[in-house]
Amino acid sequence: MAPKQRIDVSPEMLAFVGAGTFDGIDRPDDDAVMFRYDLGDDPPTFAYTPAPCPADAATVILIVSAAACRRLFGASPAAPGCWYLPADLALLAIAIRDCPLPEPARATLRLAKCIELLCATFAGIHGAGLLPAAGTGALSERDAARLAAARRLVDEHWQEKLTLDGIARACGLNRAKLTRGFRQTFGSTVADAITDRRLQGAHRLLLATDLPVSSIGYRCGYSNNASFTRAFSRRFGMAPTRLRATEAAA
Repeated sequence: MAPKQRIDVSPEMLAFVGAGTFDGIDRPDDDAVMFRYDLGDDPPTFAYTPAPCPADAATVILIVSAAACRRLFGASPAAPGCWYLPADLALLAIAIRDCPLPEPARATLRLAKCIELLCATFAGIHGAGLLPAAGTGALSERDAARLAAARRLVDEHWQEKLTLDGIARACGLNRAKLTRGFRQTFGSTVADAITDRRLQGAHRLLLATDLPVSSIGYRCGYSNNASFTRAFSRRFGMAPTRLRATEAAA
């Protein structure tokens, strides 16, 4: 098998991409740490270890100087661990793996995406809501995987009609365990997570497109413009039309 593709991101950071072999020898310095993103797991996972592991099969591997982590993010991760891969990190890892551009644009975009992936990873580790792949406390490894699948369903299909019962069936959890586990793990109800994703999507579309406000609301799962405007105003403190006008005038 061919080796993974190497990306020299900076003197303090290397990346390795693809399904090939990896010998774990390359590192920016002796104090380097490794982040590995395994898209082949079901559901996908990412892990942090204090040193490169030989013959690693992960899809994307970032090896970063610990000193750079402390300088950029205040600290290295507190302890090694393995978590289920959130949708935003998975999309970045996929963009690095499957970049369709020809060289040299491909190398440039991959380099930028590796930096973005590292920043998003630290934001996730130092924030809340990451789900350990081994389960926690009363949460078994199997139930942790099912909750991770529920979270991914919300993150990736928020534009569709989602119901609590439908998510529970799709992920192999009963309604009560999904409701309780989701709140305990991610700090919100399933309904609130869906709403937040929809409104974030609407916010992006309002600023990045010229689509009518009513069309944006419909695309983001709202059946009528009045309910979309109320929800958006509660979330962002102003109506969609005012947000667009304010940004256009800035």
